[in-house]
Amino acid sequence: MRASAWYDLVVTAGFATPWTYAPVHDLLSSWSGAWGLGTFPRTDPVQTLFANLMGSVVIVWAVLRLVRPLAVHGLLDGVARTLFTAWMAYALAQGAPGVLWLFLGVEAVWGVAQGVPWLRRTPKG
Repeated sequence: MRASAWYDLVVTAGFATPWTYAPVHDLLSSWSGAWGLGTFPRTDPVQTLFANLMGSVVIVWAVLRLVRPLAVHGLLDGVARTLFTAWMAYALAQGAPGVLWLFLGVEAVWGVAQGVPWLRRTPKG
């Protein structure tokens, strides 16, 4: 759980403010284009707002998991990563740039890593 929290801090910190999101957006779009995976649409105020909201919430969630690492936080993080994976798959199916496959793969791996311990638990009683 802590490793995935550190990953979240590193990967999403740039999404948390309008001033950091613009260069992160441009960098990801440039990489995606260079790899032949398509480019991102130009930024607009609404896209920036949603990126900032996502970045802010993920940073707060990551800090919680670092300072108060409870087992249930790992379970909930696994659920959130399953949702993120589903929405990335949906975006890819709708024509989003292929660089999202990298993020989808990481989200899926973290989700499985945090979900498997809960699947292996034996019921008490």
